Amino acid sequence: MAWELKTDRPIYIQLVEHIKLGIISGAYPPGERLPSVRDMAFDASVNPNTMQKALAELERDGLVFSQRTSGRFITEDKDMIDKVRNSLALEQITEFLKKMEKLGYNKSEIIKLMEREVKELN
Repeated sequence: MAWELKTDRPIYIQLVEHIKLGIISGAYPPGERLPSVRDMAFDASVNPNTMQKALAELERDGLVFSQRTSGRFITEDKDMIDKVRNSLALEQITEFLKKMEKLGYNKSEIIKLMEREVKELN
């Protein structure tokens, strides 16, 4: 996954989001060792201290854990990963619904549009 960082929000938050997406999408499988802070910072073109801050945040959330001499690893707790996945999905749905309401759609119109689009995808 390419690191697409914008200047509109703190970089470390964007790094956290990017890594979370990598975890829930399977790009970083449960139990896998993460690259070093320096390697990840280099890949993302950020300062290692910024990457360290993002990884510390992920550790506080329980998605990543450290082993003193071996580095950082992705949690093997699949329930936690599913909770994060569902939480991110709900955030996207809520944001979408707010935007649709601003466009003047009511709930039944939104559902009809969604049903039509889902049928067209199949």
